[in-house]
Amino acid sequence: MKKTLLILALVVHGGVTAGAIWNEGLAGIFGAIAHSYGSMQIFSDLVISLALVLAWMWRDAKNSGRNIWPWIVATLAVGSFGPLLYLISGKDKE
Repeated sequence: MKKTLLILALVVHGGVTAGAIWNEGLAGIFGAIAHSYGSMQIFSDLVISLALVLAWMWRDAKNSGRNIWPWIVATLAVGSFGPLLYLISGKDKE
């Protein structure tokens, strides 16, 4: 996986997140979760996906000798930014 694509994803996701916070605020973002069943489905899908990513990160960090705890905290605190930063900060395997 190319780090350039990961950085691009991080920048784009960061821009979308900044725009959402600017326009809606954190209360608006979290309030939207319970707005409809569709929103709740998207949120539950995100939680399941991030749980699977955390399981993968745990195993990958153990195999590569990295400390997993900062990445777990980051993922729980700021969602997808945690795994993106984990991948960006890792050593290239190429």
